[in-house]
Amino acid sequence: MPTLLSFGHGYSARALSRLLLPQGWQVIGTVRSPDKLVEIEAEGVEGAIWPGSDMEPFLDRATHVLTSVAPDEGGDPVLRAVGPAIAARADRFDWAGYLSTTGVYGDRGGDWVDESSALTPSTRRGQMRVEAEAAWQAIPGLPLHIFRLAGIYGPGRGPFEKVRNGSARRIIKPNQMFSRIHVEDIAQVLAASIARPDPGAAYNVCDDDPAPPEDVIAHAAELLGRPVPPAQDFASAEMTPMARSFYAESKRVRNDRIKNELGVRLFYPDYRSGLRALLAAGE
Repeated sequence: MPTLLSFGHGYSARALSRLLLPQGWQVIGTVRSPDKLVEIEAEGVEGAIWPGSDMEPFLDRATHVLTSVAPDEGGDPVLRAVGPAIAARADRFDWAGYLSTTGVYGDRGGDWVDESSALTPSTRRGQMRVEAEAAWQAIPGLPLHIFRLAGIYGPGRGPFEKVRNGSARRIIKPNQMFSRIHVEDIAQVLAASIARPDPGAAYNVCDDDPAPPEDVIAHAAELLGRPVPPAQDFASAEMTPMARSFYAESKRVRNDRIKNELGVRLFYPDYRSGLRALLAAGE
């Protein structure tokens, strides 16, 4: 039976499991808390609290491995803990996936990047992702696929609540462009890759329509019939250092490879169709 071992079984991985489980897969997911364990087990996933559980028996059962765990200053937490165990079984896996970020490309001043573009991160978070990608790529025999995700949205992660409660902000920074991806499209890209493995491949996972963040907030307000939040200049806006750091990079990300090589047809090719679907679903 095909069995996916999912390290850091969070938002994107749970969307993937909703595709795989009806097809007869077993999915084993790691979480950090008993509450999350209850949640994923209610979805039909076999759960394990990790760090804390011995992962070698799960690795012995796995035919496929996915990691969504972000790196930290000490490197990749999964490799730090079970890297040798993964390496020892590398040639037994049919597929392995690492969820990375388009932040590895750094700031391009609004220009386009694709998977052949140089990895030139401009933040420490991006640099840690580049290092983590390389660490996973260095495992001999592992059928690794890298997925560089754009800004993720979907059920429970849309702008509507902020618009409703008045906390939405339209921060204006000239030529600021972000790419985005609906979580259901992440899931279908991962499933397509599992069905069509190409070890060594990297894929940008984003929609067709990079756009300024203020346009997304404005459209959400219009869909709700609410006033569009007033514009605030980036230079003078009060923001946390973390929030401000997200504006440090501007780029448009190409997604041709997921279409041409995996045959993916996006459910939500732009933020407008994605937001309409969220609203129709009661978000």
